[in-house]
Amino acid sequence: MRILIKGAGDLATGIASRLYGAGHQILMTEIGVPLTVRRTVALSRAVYEGQANVEEMEAVLAENQEEAEAAIRDGKIPVMVDPKAECRNWYKPDVIADAIIAKKNTGTRITDAPFVIGIGPGFTAGKDCHCVVETKRGHTLGSIIWTGSAIANTGVPGNIGGYTTERLIRASADGVIEPKVKIGDLVEKGQVVAMTGGKPVFAQMSGIVRGMLQPGAAVTEHLKIGDIDARAERSHCETISDKARAIGGGVLEAAERFEKMKNRYAIVILAAGQGRRFAGQEGKSKLHVKIDGKPMYLLMMEKFEAFSSFPCFIVTGDDAIIKEAQMRGISVVKNKEPEKGIAQSVKLGVQAVITGCQDRIEGSDWMPDGILFCVCDQPRLEVSTIQKILNDAALHKRNIICAGCQGKKGNPVLWPSDFFRELLRLTGDEGGRQILGKYAAKVRVVEAQQKELFDIDRTEDMEYLKMSGEK
Repeated sequence: MRILIKGAGDLATGIASRLYGAGHQILMTEIGVPLTVRRTVALSRAVYEGQANVEEMEAVLAENQEEAEAAIRDGKIPVMVDPKAECRNWYKPDVIADAIIAKKNTGTRITDAPFVIGIGPGFTAGKDCHCVVETKRGHTLGSIIWTGSAIANTGVPGNIGGYTTERLIRASADGVIEPKVKIGDLVEKGQVVAMTGGKPVFAQMSGIVRGMLQPGAAVTEHLKIGDIDARAERSHCETISDKARAIGGGVLEAAERFEKMKNRYAIVILAAGQGRRFAGQEGKSKLHVKIDGKPMYLLMMEKFEAFSSFPCFIVTGDDAIIKEAQMRGISVVKNKEPEKGIAQSVKLGVQAVITGCQDRIEGSDWMPDGILFCVCDQPRLEVSTIQKILNDAALHKRNIICAGCQGKKGNPVLWPSDFFRELLRLTGDEGGRQILGKYAAKVRVVEAQQKELFDIDRTEDMEYLKMSGEK
C-alpha cells in the first residue's frame, strides 16, 4: 500500500520501520525545522542533512513529487517539508498515519484517505480517524483503539530506568541552542549540557545523552531539547526504541487489516421506505426531517464518506436524495415499487452490487465478500460502529455481522456472499430479518450504544431524541 506518515520523528520512524519492513511504500512529511530530540534514530534528520539512515531504512529529502517518486522507486523513503501534508493530493495514499505527536489533532480528517490512523492523544476513532494507536507506556502501549481516544497526556514522561521528569533536558531561555555534549556522551548530574539563549542548561541526573536537538535550532524556554537515559546503553542511542516499535506494530496491524478488507465489501443504504407511520411535512418523507440542522438522509451519506474504499449504493426513489447521492459519487439504484416493502430494496441492492462489481472487471464473475446494509433513519449510528462491523467481517468471513445492544440485534447488518441467493428471494416488508433467525449460530453481534440502534418511525420518536439528551 501507499502510506503517508505525517511527522518523521523517532516515533514516526518506528512506525515507518514496521511498515517499510512489511513491504509498503512510505512517504513522510515534516516541518521546516524539525525539533526531534532523538534525532539519531529519526528520519526527520533528512530535512536539514539531506539524507538519514536508521537501521535498514534510508531517507532522503524530496523537494517535489518527481523526487519523491524517484526515491520510492529506489527503495528509499522520501521526506518532504510539507506541514499541511498537501502531497496527499498527488500521492493518493491508501493509509495516512498522523504521527506528529502534538498531543492534539493539527488538521487530520477521517476523509483525508481511505484509512486514517491517529497516533496518541488528540484523536477520536470514528470522528477524525478510523482508529487510534495508544502511545502511553504501560500495559496498553501500541494497542489499537476503535472507539474513543488514547489516554490523555499527563504531562509526566514515562518511567525509564526509574526516572521520569529528571531525564528531560529543557531550555533555560528563549533563543538558539548550542549543545555542549553529543548524543552518546556520558554526563553527570549538574553538568552543563547545553546553552539556550546564552544561558546554561544543567543535567538533572547522571546517565547517557540519548537525545539532543541539532545546533542552531530556535527554542523557547522550558522546551524539551534533550533526554538522558540512566541505563547508559550506547546502542539505545542508535536504534529504534521499544516504545516506537510497539506503536509501529499497532499501526502495521491496523493498516494490514484494512488492506485485507478494502474493496472486499459493498455498502447499500436503504432509503426507499414510504414512512407511512411518520406524520411529517406533507409531501415529504421522514428522511427529509432535519436533525442537527441536516436532513436525515444526508446524515447517513456523510457517515459513509469515511469509507471511500468500499463501493457504495443507495436504493431510493426520492429525487432530492438521488441528486445528493450523485453529487457524492454514490451509485443510485432506483426503486420504482417501494410499496412492495423493504425486501424489494434489499433485492435491488444485491443485484446492483453484483452487476456493478462484475462491470468493474469486465468478463469476470468476481463479487465482494459481503454487503453491509444500512437504513437511512438511524441518525445516531456511529462511524466507529460501522468500522467495527467491517473489522469483524474481515476476521469472520462466513458470518452475518450486525450491530446490537444488550442482546437486541439491529442495523446495520453485513451479509456475506453465501447469503446473496437467499436475500434475492425475499418478499414483503421485513427484509433480512426473515432469514436472520434461521442462522442464529452464524450471527455475530458488534456491541453498540442503544441510541445508535434507535430508528425514527413515528413523529414522537423525535421527542425521544430530545428527551435522551440528543440535539
